[in-house]
Amino acid sequence: MPNRSRVRVRALAAAQLANSVGDGAYYVTSALYFTRVVGLSPTQIGLALTVAWAVGAVAGVPLGAVADRRGPRGASVLLALGTAAAVLSFLVIRSYAAFLVAVVEYAVAQCGLAAARQALLAGLVDAGERTGVLARLQSTLNAGLAVGAGIGGLALQHDTPTGYLVVFALDGAGFVVCALLLLRLPAVAPAPVRTAKEPRLAVLRDRPYAAVTLLNAVLLLRMPLLSLAVPLWIVSHTAAPGWLVSALFVLNTLGVMAFQVRMARGVDGLSAATRTVRRSGVVMLASCAVFAASAAGGLGPWGAAAVLVVASVLQLVGEMQQSAGSWQLAFALAPAHQVGQYQGFFGTGVPLARTVGPLVLTALLVTWGVPGWLVLGAVFLAAGAALGPVARWAEGARPAPTAARPAAAVR
Repeated sequence: MPNRSRVRVRALAAAQLANSVGDGAYYVTSALYFTRVVGLSPTQIGLALTVAWAVGAVAGVPLGAVADRRGPRGASVLLALGTAAAVLSFLVIRSYAAFLVAVVEYAVAQCGLAAARQALLAGLVDAGERTGVLARLQSTLNAGLAVGAGIGGLALQHDTPTGYLVVFALDGAGFVVCALLLLRLPAVAPAPVRTAKEPRLAVLRDRPYAAVTLLNAVLLLRMPLLSLAVPLWIVSHTAAPGWLVSALFVLNTLGVMAFQVRMARGVDGLSAATRTVRRSGVVMLASCAVFAASAAGGLGPWGAAAVLVVASVLQLVGEMQQSAGSWQLAFALAPAHQVGQYQGFFGTGVPLARTVGPLVLTALLVTWGVPGWLVLGAVFLAAGAALGPVARWAEGARPAPTAARPAAAVR
């Protein structure tokens, strides 16, 4: 990687770290703050977050299109500042209506920022290096979240309004620093002016890309798997000790930090991406089968714990493979002048999985038990295998090969 590219990647990583530390603290403290200090009910919070992320998912596409037309650096900076404003507003919010407005603003700004950042990365990093850079940014994200979670843990231990407010201030300040770091990057010129025949939001008419996005959303069911389904499975269906829930989360976080970059090496084209995703489906099937085996009678606490660790390691490998492959697919199948809106659309898979996943996974795994794990594994296997032919369909539907943004576009 040329020295100039290294400098840009370091700046992108620093911006990622700046906001992820605050986010890690926010994620572990926000629910308790809004229930204990503001006085909202868990039902109110859950409903507001569902509405917010649904609106954010829809807003990601037009905000990504704005980043394409106006330039992704400026859009990223403004959306980072918008996120900071939403977080800082939590310092003074004391009503449900104000909370709902703030979390909608937060979700919209976050979804738009994710799309604009991807467009900015596409303009600053050569096509062959993007997956590796995204792997590095993912490792940085996990490191920041881990540090932030530790800071949030201190606030939880003291359990005072002041401690929670410090966490929100830290998160808001992190997004301001993120905006300043992004502002120091080279500007990427806006996409060419849209022709009269070109739809404003072309991605909404791209059925092959929509199919790729949907299959990826199915694979993203792994996200609520670790945060919700596995903890419930451990305490309700196995003899493993309850503290293993935290240990497996730490294992996953540290594993991504240590190995995501290595796992992404060689994923530099469409064929490599579909192969990697297909393998992830196989590994996730194996992981689900081992998770199911942890409920076997006679294992005892330590035997069940050992089986769960093996299953979690397999899940970690499948997660990293799926991430690396999906990053490459998202870029390779997007027209070079519409990266923002296409990344915004592809990114809707995350809130979709987080919204639908808890209901599906609890019904399959907690209620149905062992057969549910095997069904889920078969779904992962089928989705991973189907992404190959669907991605080739999407590639064939392109009027011309997707090209990276020309170097002249960076100024």
